[in-house]
Amino acid sequence: MSWIIKMLTSTLGKKLLMSLTGLFLISFLTIHLIGNLAIFYNDGGEAFNAYAAFMSTNPLIGTVSYLLYAGIILHVVIALILYFANRNARPVKYRSQKAGASSSWESRSMTLLGILILAFIFMHLKDFWWQYKHDGGYQFVEDANGNRDIYALVVQQFGSTFTLVTYLVGLLALYFHLKHGFQSAFQTLGLEHHKYTPIIKALGLIYSILVPIGFALMPVYVYFFR
Repeated sequence: MSWIIKMLTSTLGKKLLMSLTGLFLISFLTIHLIGNLAIFYNDGGEAFNAYAAFMSTNPLIGTVSYLLYAGIILHVVIALILYFANRNARPVKYRSQKAGASSSWESRSMTLLGILILAFIFMHLKDFWWQYKHDGGYQFVEDANGNRDIYALVVQQFGSTFTLVTYLVGLLALYFHLKHGFQSAFQTLGLEHHKYTPIIKALGLIYSILVPIGFALMPVYVYFFR
């Protein structure tokens, strides 16, 4: 048991946990995006409200949500630990090394991107989750199926130019974070091979583009067409 704790608290162990929690969060993003696509149904929001009701009442989803919160916290904490450890290990930057000579901008900016994404998550939770789960002040009505009309809240929130812009900025940060993080997670897990690495890179790039665009289409659609 002690060797497991020792391994997980080592630098390699922390990077392994970063990769595993990152892949878990990536899988959640995919499921969350698929569910949220119900907002495009031309039914006055009934399908979207039914999806929100299912997500908030299903006990299995409730359990997974706690794992999600734990995964986000663990991912952030380990990222900060690794960031400060790396900074303390190299207090003086190499003067002769040009920025970007051996790494991409997103790989050097993962901490900044992570902070932006964390702020985006807090804003998202405040705008929707807190309102829906804890009666944050929005007066919900019921739709024709007896579900809380969260679709009306979405239309109200995304009708704001400020909300639209901040969401798009957050999703742009998510794109860059995923662009590096997707491949990096597989690399840390040892899944690196001259045959498969290009495929992983390509899939990572496609994923990092499609998922943020999928999420961005929702506020854009609501702002301009609802």
